[in-house]
Amino acid sequence: MKKMNFTFLLTFISATFWALISSALAQNEAPTLEQTLQSLSQSAAQSYLDPISSAYGSDLNAGWFHRAPKPKKFGFDLEVGFVGMGTFFDDSNKDFSTSGSFRFRRDQAKAMTDNLNLDTDIQNALINEIISNDYNVDISGATVIGDTVNFITVNFTGQDISFTDPNTGQDTTLTVGESQTVLPIAGFNKLANIKALPLMAPQFSIGTIFGTQATFRYLPKTRLDDDLGDFTYFGFGIQHNPAAWLPVSLPVDIAASFYTQNLKIGDLFETTATAYGINVSKEIGWAGLNITPYGGYMLESSKMHVTYEMQYDMPDGNIGTIPIDFEMTGENTNRITAGLSVRFLLININADYNWGKYNSVSAGITIRI
Repeated sequence: MKKMNFTFLLTFISATFWALISSALAQNEAPTLEQTLQSLSQSAAQSYLDPISSAYGSDLNAGWFHRAPKPKKFGFDLEVGFVGMGTFFDDSNKDFSTSGSFRFRRDQAKAMTDNLNLDTDIQNALINEIISNDYNVDISGATVIGDTVNFITVNFTGQDISFTDPNTGQDTTLTVGESQTVLPIAGFNKLANIKALPLMAPQFSIGTIFGTQATFRYLPKTRLDDDLGDFTYFGFGIQHNPAAWLPVSLPVDIAASFYTQNLKIGDLFETTATAYGINVSKEIGWAGLNITPYGGYMLESSKMHVTYEMQYDMPDGNIGTIPIDFEMTGENTNRITAGLSVRFLLININADYNWGKYNSVSAGITIRI
């Protein structure tokens, strides 16, 4: 394949992939996902994002193989194409309940203290004290893929709060009772109620040297918008068929494999994923016309690094920010894969299903030489 055609393919796949992601993360209608997170504390944001953290990791670790390499010591095997993946959600991924720290905004603190029937100056002093501190609360509601009417609720169990009485200058303590604050945050835009999280990437494989095949994924650096910044994605992997060293042939092709990759969306998200294991395949047919059942078992891990600035109201009326920086670990730790690959001359098509904590599917189409 000519270099110009390959570059065109990468650009086309990159644009197609981002069409899926940008429709969910960078809506024309406010707020964006980053703006939504700015209203959430770290503990709430972790629970809110948890489903897509695990799903991204599951997607990234899918679709890497559709056959084991032949046990050739020297051979030429080239594939260029793309793979699409999708990780499924169920109802348990749609909502969350957790506890953690939370900082109330001015209007929320006012609602919490209105029933105390305080003098305006005293109430304002109490509000300023509330908005200057974090409080341990119970938080529940929709995750990022939850229902758009299941708003996140913050339950404050009540607390004695000390502040300076502006009229007397004396330290004063008042009991702010139990209250419930409903945030204007629920399932996010087009991610709300989705059944699966899609992902797409170009894939390039070359082999075979002593039963070894290398695979790469790459998307050119793409500017998303001023809010989200640049999108980058790169991954590589290797398969090795140990039968290349054996004096006798085996009835099936078998390979040990390792894959690692990195996906970054501006300064908001960075996801890394790693998988390793074994896979087996059996080619049935002729060189240019065959079917290949394949399967495998993989141990895997993924991490999503999230960075944003939480906004809060300051006593002087300005808006302050608190840097939030945390890492989430994907729930998938292993998977079983079963699939089928079909080759017709230069075209190879495959599809498989993956069983794990999060189940997923992947499919690919490549030009194989």
